[in-house]
Amino acid sequence: MAGYEYVSPEQLAGFDKYKYSAVDTNPLSLYIMHPFWNTIVKVFPTWLAPNLITFSGFLLVVFNFLLMAYFDPDFYASAPGYKHVPDWVWIVVGILNFIAYTLDGVDGKQARRTNSSTPLGELFDHGLDSWSCVYFVVTVYSIFGRGPSGVSVFVLYLLLWVVLFSFILSHWEKYNTGILFLPWGYDISQVTISFVYIVTAIVGVEAWYEPFLFNFLYRDLFTAMIIGCALCVTLPMSLLNFFRSYKNNTLKHNSIYEAMVPFFSPCLLFILSTAWILQSPSDILELHPRVFYFMVGTAFANITCQLIVCQMSSTRCPSLNWLLVPLFLVVLVVNFGVSSYVESILLYTLTAVFTLAHIHYGVQVVKQLSNHFQIYPFSLRKPNSD
Repeated sequence: MAGYEYVSPEQLAGFDKYKYSAVDTNPLSLYIMHPFWNTIVKVFPTWLAPNLITFSGFLLVVFNFLLMAYFDPDFYASAPGYKHVPDWVWIVVGILNFIAYTLDGVDGKQARRTNSSTPLGELFDHGLDSWSCVYFVVTVYSIFGRGPSGVSVFVLYLLLWVVLFSFILSHWEKYNTGILFLPWGYDISQVTISFVYIVTAIVGVEAWYEPFLFNFLYRDLFTAMIIGCALCVTLPMSLLNFFRSYKNNTLKHNSIYEAMVPFFSPCLLFILSTAWILQSPSDILELHPRVFYFMVGTAFANITCQLIVCQMSSTRCPSLNWLLVPLFLVVLVVNFGVSSYVESILLYTLTAVFTLAHIHYGVQVVKQLSNHFQIYPFSLRKPNSD
């Protein structure tokens, strides 16, 4: 298992023909962030590998998640009457979130600057972004929490899925059109949330208890922004891009079935995880919300990474991700009734399995592509230059 090769010979051959194609029409990105990133990238030495920049940004996102998990393990810290997260933590999280966002924008520019752009770099970047979705959303949740002025854990679960489907929608577009249309919501959300973290440190979480407008609370604004961005911006633009490709006869998959295959596993993951929540004898989401979110987000990241490999290699996306099999078995067991202790053990065990499986998948894919393209993933040196 340690040396298992996830990328098939057909996919490796597809990577040899791959050419990056992306469109970014976001005004914030084009007129503010890109000029800013163009300036920042000049600070980095030319010997610094772009993948190292990408990975550093990802580690900052993970650190924010772990830091908030320490100070707000059950999402009650922002509720009235509970010990709040220290102000300095909000400042640190806000700064690190913006730095991580900046590194995510700079890595590609560093690759072009050092003439080291490879399909591995794009896969590495977008693969880590798919896992960052859960870290980002769950960390943001601590601003409002689950108290009387906050958001319930089930509502946050649904909001997490809105973000996850918004993310995979862009890669579904590319799977069918061959072009990655960068979503507007990403840049806007990263800048806004970084700012809100800092504001929270200044005004305190108590400021979010007050109505934003009439009886419209800030938590309602938070929910409305996520859903509104997905339904009014991300989804319409994705469907429009798909329709344009259809009109121009440039779709890669002619049948509706083949075009929709990338959604099979994410939808089944949503159905199974939701069924677990609704059938749980011990109300598992209320008991372990952070772990449950992480389990779902990690399985989603694995599904998305496999889609990205297929879209970049112009091969067919698998209809079913194997991680859904143990999840189905756990949901089946839970449906027959288990104790709270056993259900918690099942959740933690499944989360550990998903995490190890996803890390193994990522490491092996990086190794395969590194060997195929004869490069070091975290160095600009070539293997034959040693």
